[in-house]
Amino acid sequence: MSICPKGRVSKSRGRMRRANSWKIDTPTLVTCPKCGELMIPHRVCRSCGSYKKQTVLDAK
Repeated sequence: MSICPKGRVSKSRGRMRRANSWKIDTPTLVTCPKCGELMIPHRVCRSCGSYKKQTVLDAK
């Protein structure tokens, strides 16, 4: 026996369901513990080049 939908889903209802995947969310930002700039969590800070309070990259 195969899977069979109970009833037809209208174009409007199907498109409304798919529309949520097109939303653009604002990225989560945290402050860098070393310099205080906003940064994406679990990434190297772009302004000071540190990760977990340790210098990883040379800051430009």
